[in-house]
Amino acid sequence: MAEAEILELYELPYSDLKLLCLDNTCSLSTEEIKRLETIRTSVMENLGPGGPGLLSITSVPNASIHRRNLLLLARKLALLNPDDRKRLLKEHHLGSDVSLKNPERNVSSFAMQLRYKQGLESTQCKFSSRADDNVKDQDLGQLPDNEFKNLGNMFKELGFCMIELGLCLARICDKAIGGQELEQSLLESSVAKGRLIHYHSTLDSVVLKEAGRKGRSSKKKGNPKSDQGQCMRSEKQTECTNVDGDSDEAGISGTHSNLWQQWHYDYGVFTVLTDPFFILPYYSSESRGSDQGCPSPGGHTYLQILDPNKNKVQMVKSSPESFIIQVGESADILSKGKLRSTLHCVCRSTKLENLSRETFVVFLQPAWNKTFLISDYPTENCNLSSQGSGAPDEENPPVKLTANKLAEAIQKMIPPLSSRLKDGMTFAEFSRETTRQYYGGGGLQPNR
Repeated sequence: MAEAEILELYELPYSDLKLLCLDNTCSLSTEEIKRLETIRTSVMENLGPGGPGLLSITSVPNASIHRRNLLLLARKLALLNPDDRKRLLKEHHLGSDVSLKNPERNVSSFAMQLRYKQGLESTQCKFSSRADDNVKDQDLGQLPDNEFKNLGNMFKELGFCMIELGLCLARICDKAIGGQELEQSLLESSVAKGRLIHYHSTLDSVVLKEAGRKGRSSKKKGNPKSDQGQCMRSEKQTECTNVDGDSDEAGISGTHSNLWQQWHYDYGVFTVLTDPFFILPYYSSESRGSDQGCPSPGGHTYLQILDPNKNKVQMVKSSPESFIIQVGESADILSKGKLRSTLHCVCRSTKLENLSRETFVVFLQPAWNKTFLISDYPTENCNLSSQGSGAPDEENPPVKLTANKLAEAIQKMIPPLSSRLKDGMTFAEFSRETTRQYYGGGGLQPNR
């Protein structure tokens, strides 16, 4: 595979995000208003058809420690004894949208619906102090109750903060585009999905497979098959508590060995992500294991995007402790092509097999009954293969041709929007059709 170039995200400070949301700017100086207009233009350039379709929000008050505390729990949850994990998920009203019984999984995901009924006023970035000392470096074998006691509250607090970022950005885009389509579609929904994700290292996979073998051996000795089936059905019902049947993104876990997550579009309005946290476990004679946070070995997020304007794969780089916001296909549709959805994947580190990646994601989407009218939607946006020019660069033909072949191979994996979106479809219908075409009858993306 061709090496991806680095994309350093445009950074929007939280203070400027809030200023750009103001309806009344009478108290601002002329110079300040001009400065904000310049920033608004940059925001739309980065989220529009000529940009990458994502940016980052920096300097969010008090978010750093809460991000770290929550992300440190992702790996611990993923590797917990299944019975303890099932109990904890139930206690904190969490579910999962991947099969946690599958020891071959690349990803463990823990999800919760986040309801925001009062708009921006109910989603301010406010944090309690109880989570500040919640997570300590503890042995993986210790009972989890103390370190997980604030899991649900931490999930909600960081989630509502990230919802605020998405709502603010929707208002800013609406002002630039005209109307209130984006913000209103989110407020009509008033529900987002938060997802705490652990991307497994090779070591994690070994641990899970070994635990699975021991579990199967134990069941064969003591449990009849009928009891096993009942237990599996009960566990599945518990894990799916409070989670919609329709996935927010297609292709959550990939099959290619160098990808944690396959190429896909998110089909909501905005996806808000924490800058990822990386863990390199270490083992010694004194300790069974301890999680150690570490900087990104590559100096980037391991999130890749395909830029159709350049026909190139780019590796996303963001500032530590920032929040990344990606445009989803619903925003692309509702803005009539003035925003551009981002085709992306998550790749593995090729040098550190024991490196795991932790992130927290909030998916902002329209109401399920939101109707998409596409009579004035740009037709060229409906055909993925037409987004990149595919024309070779005469000055550097070998390099450009390699990039084009890579882009074409990626594009062939993705069902074009024209095959998934019809005029008058509701968001629920669009999401179901997108999921069907990504996963197919066998549960995997076609054309891989």
